[in-house]
Amino acid sequence: MATLSSTHCRSYSPLPSSSYAPSSSSYLCFKLGHRQRVSVSSGSKRFLEAKVSIQSHTNSVGRTQDGAVTTTVAPIENDIPFKKLKDGLLSVSSSDECKDAMTFEINENEPTVSITVVGASGDLAKKKIFPALFALYYEDCLPQQFTIYGYARSKMSDADLRHMVSKTLTCRIDKRENCTEKMEQFLKRCFYHSGQYDSPENFAELDKKLKEHEGGRVSNRLFYLSIPPNIFIDSVRCASLSASSGNGWTRVIVEKPFGRDSESSAALTKALKQYLEEDQIFRIDHYLGKELVENLSVLRFSNLIFEPLWSRQYIRNVQLIFSEDFGTEGRGGYFDNYGIIRDIMQNHLLQILALFAMETPVSLDAEDIRNEKVKVLRSMRPLQLENMVVGQYKSHTKGGVTYPAYTDDKTVPDDSLTPTFAAAALFIDNARWDGVPFLMKAGKALHNKRAEIRVQFRHVPGNLYNRNFGTDLDCATNELVIRVQPDEAIYLKINNKVPGLGMRLDRSNLNLHYAARYSKEIPCAYERLLLDAVEGERRLFIRSDELDAAWALFTPLLKELEEKKIIPEYYPYGSRGPVGAHYLAAKYNVRWGDGVDQ
Repeated sequence: MATLSSTHCRSYSPLPSSSYAPSSSSYLCFKLGHRQRVSVSSGSKRFLEAKVSIQSHTNSVGRTQDGAVTTTVAPIENDIPFKKLKDGLLSVSSSDECKDAMTFEINENEPTVSITVVGASGDLAKKKIFPALFALYYEDCLPQQFTIYGYARSKMSDADLRHMVSKTLTCRIDKRENCTEKMEQFLKRCFYHSGQYDSPENFAELDKKLKEHEGGRVSNRLFYLSIPPNIFIDSVRCASLSASSGNGWTRVIVEKPFGRDSESSAALTKALKQYLEEDQIFRIDHYLGKELVENLSVLRFSNLIFEPLWSRQYIRNVQLIFSEDFGTEGRGGYFDNYGIIRDIMQNHLLQILALFAMETPVSLDAEDIRNEKVKVLRSMRPLQLENMVVGQYKSHTKGGVTYPAYTDDKTVPDDSLTPTFAAAALFIDNARWDGVPFLMKAGKALHNKRAEIRVQFRHVPGNLYNRNFGTDLDCATNELVIRVQPDEAIYLKINNKVPGLGMRLDRSNLNLHYAARYSKEIPCAYERLLLDAVEGERRLFIRSDELDAAWALFTPLLKELEEKKIIPEYYPYGSRGPVGAHYLAAKYNVRWGDGVDQ
C-alpha cells in the first residue's frame, strides 16, 4: 500500500487494503550502454523525493534512512544526452530526467480522495469542517491528489463557495509562512454543486463532476453529512446509489444526534446499513478528537504510577463535568427536541467515561479499543430517576445586565420542560469499579465554560496529619484533574509542608499546563477526526453496538422524565446550577470539585 508521509502529521495511506494494491512500477535508465533498474514500489514520500543518481560505470548499492535502495555510479566525461541502443531503447543522461519520468508515472497512478461536505452552507461546515480541512492541507496531511466539493440546496457558484470559506480560514499561530499562498492553493481545490438531499439525479451530476477531477485514477470518496438527522437516510441513499466510488473506497461521516432513544437509534442504524457496510459508517463525536481525551489512555497505560491506582481500591469517585457560560444562542428549536442529556451526557461524557474506565486493550487497534469500551457500557446500571437531577435556567440580572431565560428564546415553547442542566450518578458493576460513583454534570448558562475529568482519591488511612487539616478531610484528598477545555492541562493535587519552622500544610498542584509546556498550537478535534476518516482509522469513531449500549443506559430514564413530565429545578443564568446537584453528590459523600477549585 503506497504511503505518503510528512514530517508534520501521520503518514497517509490512500489505498484500501482490500480493494486496490498497485504493483511496483519499474523504470530503466541507461547510461552509455550500462543499464540500471530503479524500482519504485510502495515507498514513502521521502523516497520519491530522493535524488536518483546514475553517474558511473561502477555500481554502488546503498540504502537511504528509510530503507529504500539507491544506485550510484562514478561519472564519465563526454556524456551523450540520448543514445539509441541496439535494442531500440533510449539511454537517459541525467538523473533529473529519470526522476521526472518516475514522478510522472507515480502521479498518474496515485489514487485521489474526493471529500464532499453535504450541507456545505451550514454553520458547522463553515466554522469547523472547511477550516479543519485547510489546516490538514497546510500541514501537508492530505494526499497530493484531492478535491473538496460543497453540496447543499443553496444556489452558489464555485467562486461563491470559495469566498464564503475564505472568511473562516486561519493559519496556525506558530506557522504563518506562506499563509496567503496556501489559502489560495487550497481554495482552488474547492468546488460547489447545488442539489437536493433526496435527489439521485443531483447526486449523479455530482458524481460526473467528481469523475472529471479524478481523471480516471482510483477514486476514494468521503462524504461528510453536516445536515439535520431527518435527512441522513435520503442523502446516504442518493450518495450510495449515484455517487459511490467504482474502484476505491466510499466512507460516510455521520454527525450526532444518532437518534433520540434506543428505538430511533436502531432504526437509523438499520436504514444506514441498507446502503452502507458498518466499516463505511464513521459516527463522529468530536469530543473524542480532543487532545486531552486522546491523551487519557496515554496517561494511564504508559505511566506506571497511575495504572495500579486506577480502581475502586484507591479512587473514591470520578467526576465528568461539562459547563457552558451561554444559553441556547439561537439553537433553541434544535435543542428543545433533544435537551442536555441527549446533547451532552449520552454521547460526549459517556464516551469519555468508557475510555477512562475500560480495561487495558489487547492492542491500539480500533476494534480492540472499542471492544473494551463496549464492555464498560454493558457493565453499567441503567440510570434511575433518584440518581438524576434536571434543571433549566431562568432569567437573571447581574451587573445591570439582564440575561434571558431558556423559554425567552422565540424558538422554544413557553411551557417547555426540556432540561438545560443535568447531574447524574452512574455505577459500573465490575470488579474494578464496584461501588465507585461516576458523577456527571452538564449544563448551559452556568458561571464558566469548562470540560474536565476529576479523579478524587481515597483518604490516607490513619493519616498522621489529620489534625492539621481539621474536620474538612476533603482538603487532604489527592485529586487528579484533566482539563479538556479551555486552557488544556493535567494537574495532580498533593499535600505539602509550607516552608518555615512550624508544621503548616498546604495543597499544591503538580501541573502540566499545555500552553506553557508546548509552543505548538493544539489542533482542532475535527482535524484529527477528518484525518482518521481519510486514513480509515476507526479508533475514535463509535461502533453500532457501542451506540446501542449507550442508549440502553439512558432510554428508560428519558422516557420516564417525559411521561411523568418532571418539572426541572430552575437556576439563575450565570450561576453554578441547581442546588439539587449538590444534594445528589452529598448522597454519595462527594463534593463537586469545580466548586472548591478556584
